[in-house]
Amino acid sequence: MARIRDIDLGDFPLLLAPMEDVSDPPFRALCKEQGADMMYTEFISVEGLIRDAAKSTQKLDISDAERPIGIQIFGAEEDSMLRATDIINEVGPDVLDINYGCPVKKVVCKMMGAGILQDIPRMVRLTEAVVKRSRIPVTVKTRLGWDESSKHIVEVAERLQDVGIEAITIHGRTRRQMYKGEADWTLIGEVKNNPRMHIPVFGNGDIDSPQKAVEYKKRYGVDGIMIGRAAIGYPWIFREIKHFVRTGEMLPPPSVPERVRMAKRHLEMAMKWKGERLGILETRRHYAPYFKGLPGIKAYRLRLVTEDDPETVFSILDEIGKQYGNSIKN
Repeated sequence: MARIRDIDLGDFPLLLAPMEDVSDPPFRALCKEQGADMMYTEFISVEGLIRDAAKSTQKLDISDAERPIGIQIFGAEEDSMLRATDIINEVGPDVLDINYGCPVKKVVCKMMGAGILQDIPRMVRLTEAVVKRSRIPVTVKTRLGWDESSKHIVEVAERLQDVGIEAITIHGRTRRQMYKGEADWTLIGEVKNNPRMHIPVFGNGDIDSPQKAVEYKKRYGVDGIMIGRAAIGYPWIFREIKHFVRTGEMLPPPSVPERVRMAKRHLEMAMKWKGERLGILETRRHYAPYFKGLPGIKAYRLRLVTEDDPETVFSILDEIGKQYGNSIKN
């Protein structure tokens, strides 16, 4: 049973990863429906937050229907981190998560995200300060290390636990790897099986099928799994994993009409939340996985990602439904 303070996440929770321009309220709502046990907002710059930058404050938009939910922040300066902690405590999510894993250059070069893996003492100090300031549980998402020569995650996880974090999610790559190569879960397993660790340890990286989720659960003993890229355009991944964990059987993939309905709902909610223009633009990344595997889908997909008129986009989605019908399942 995985617990973060008073939050009961069940026996083997599935978490939706915080992904920039992906893990917004519309997408989170779809993933929640499909069985995600806990979700996180897109990561939020503490500097933007304390300056009341519109993009940062908009990401604080959470609802009771999404609970349990964590708001994730990233930063490098203690004062800014503490001021952001105060703001988030007032918003009242279930968890405050600190991002020490983002590998993007513009974040890393300021010693934020995975950049702080070059200075573990600073990472520990910042974390301790946030823990002491926060009224809600503090958790951390990080990577194995900065590069191959500095994969100190077993020691780092202990030190973060010692200063009071209440769960840790580990992505099985170094910062230098970015998202390339295969995620190495060996060290994630070592963290989980370290007898000194008593907080939940969640694994992240390359989980893209129910079979792999169960295999890694058994092999590495993690308390749960965080799913990122495999959920983009495919929120059904959560229900499929849950069913396989429970029964050992694979659910049939969603039918074409079900995919079309999901894509249309996603677009509707995105336009309602972000406005028509941005809603259309930011839903585009989801269309390829929504309709992956359909023969001849490329021409439709090209139209979906270049069309700006919402009525036309909905009509293209209807065309896909009529063209492929119930006859093709995948």
